[in-house]
Amino acid sequence: MAQPVTTIDDLDQTQTARLVMDVLHRTIVHYALWFTEIRHQMGPEKALECLSTASERSIGIQLKRLGKILGFDLQDGIPTPLLNMEKKDLSALLDGAAINWLANDGVWFQSVEFTNGMNDAKRCNDSSWAHFSPFEAWAVRRFLDLGDRPGLEGLKKALNFRVYARINVQSFEDDGPDAFIFRMNDCRVQAARKNKNLDDYPCKSGGLVEYTYFAQSIDPRIETECIGCPPDAHPEEWYCAWRFSLKQ
Repeated sequence: MAQPVTTIDDLDQTQTARLVMDVLHRTIVHYALWFTEIRHQMGPEKALECLSTASERSIGIQLKRLGKILGFDLQDGIPTPLLNMEKKDLSALLDGAAINWLANDGVWFQSVEFTNGMNDAKRCNDSSWAHFSPFEAWAVRRFLDLGDRPGLEGLKKALNFRVYARINVQSFEDDGPDAFIFRMNDCRVQAARKNKNLDDYPCKSGGLVEYTYFAQSIDPRIETECIGCPPDAHPEEWYCAWRFSLKQ
């Protein structure tokens, strides 16, 4: 008969390992709740300001402690196992992380869709993108040191550093001196649906939020226009297309 479990010390090896994973998950959720609550009470600018400080400290503290336990060192805040990887393997890891991000998005969408229907899922999805797009723009701007108003060239560079850029195929075409057209030539989500002989997922409502908020967060002077996005009809060469212009 199995021994009753009343404390953590009563757990066996497998149960303890599962608890480790659970505590890591709790840490991630608690981290996100701190950010969302500061955003709710103090506004998005203050939340991002606090995130900038807290994230650097938190990541440093956690990696240092994990490094001592798991036996890896840090170099300029980066785990040395990452720095010692071959570039192709590091790129594969980056691609895997990007695909996992997209899978995570889909899991959340379906968790609502399968219980409350497509309408509620799309509503939650679009609202989530209203928060994620400005955050991702902020993260990219910090990573690339773009500054406050980097213009259209800054937006082009930023679009190449979104998570989606590692998953989908995209292209740019200048449209005069003060605008360019961005096309999603291959979309992992839509291509998967096409392979199953399903209609395009109607992502226009989410796209209008996603691209408008991202562009404005890179440079508030940039305006976004949807050329076409499902359920709109589109050519074989692209799934969605967007025009970005700089207000004069």
